[in-house]
Amino acid sequence: MILVDADACPVKEEIYRVAYRHKIPVRLVANQYLRHPDHPLISMQMVSGAFDAADDAIAEAAAPETLVITADILLAERCIAAGAPVLSPKGEAFTANSIGTQVATRAIMADLRAGVDGQGLGGPTPFSKADRSRFLNALEVALRKLPRP
Repeated sequence: MILVDADACPVKEEIYRVAYRHKIPVRLVANQYLRHPDHPLISMQMVSGAFDAADDAIAEAAAPETLVITADILLAERCIAAGAPVLSPKGEAFTANSIGTQVATRAIMADLRAGVDGQGLGGPTPFSKADRSRFLNALEVALRKLPRP
């Protein structure tokens, strides 16, 4: 199964296409209804609007045979702890070896942004065509490695 942190995921259409080809189910998890294909492989799990409700639902369902798609580093850390492979929408694989550094970098950047209010220290770079292509390649590789029931 592919679990998608779906609220702001820019690669849902790509996920659907690859899921159809591999015949693998996709579950979108969000705190609001999202339009999605009416297809037996695609499902939607709406969670409450409570803080981290979607993250909690995804982390609970994460397992070694479940690929998680998220840009949220803290959610990625929780899913990796559950044994799930995790990809960002930009095609970056979060791994047990890299997640500690990524969490620390996230904390440093949050501190920097808080300390330089309004001085041009922005967030992540805009999503690009190259990111989409990198994601598709990474998704194919990850799905081939995913244990099948």
